[in-house]
Amino acid sequence: MDDPRRYLPLTPQQFHILLSLTDAQLHGYAIIRDIADRTGGSLRLGTGTLYTALAGLVDSALIAEPRRRPAGDERRRYYRLTTLGRAVLEAETARLDALVKQARRKGVTALGRPAWSRPK
Repeated sequence: MDDPRRYLPLTPQQFHILLSLTDAQLHGYAIIRDIADRTGGSLRLGTGTLYTALAGLVDSALIAEPRRRPAGDERRRYYRLTTLGRAVLEAETARLDALVKQARRKGVTALGRPAWSRPK
């Protein structure tokens, strides 16, 4: 299999799309809703952005369209995470985790301000 690290770093859109597909295959609008719900609305993908990202992820073999679509929903295009896509998502999660750990060692808090600059 390809080295997943060669696909890094992912854009925020790519990361969230792959994350949306970890539990089930989804169609485009369901991906948009999942991302908006999971991020509390702070990340909302437009359809153009979504489908451009999906095409790139399909071309990179990180996601695929299943051979069969759910009965009664044949018109929608569904996407699923591939084995490579899951490995890339895991590698990106590890990369981001390492960055957060470095920031915390430097005293940067989740609020984006160093602990020493917050009022006591």
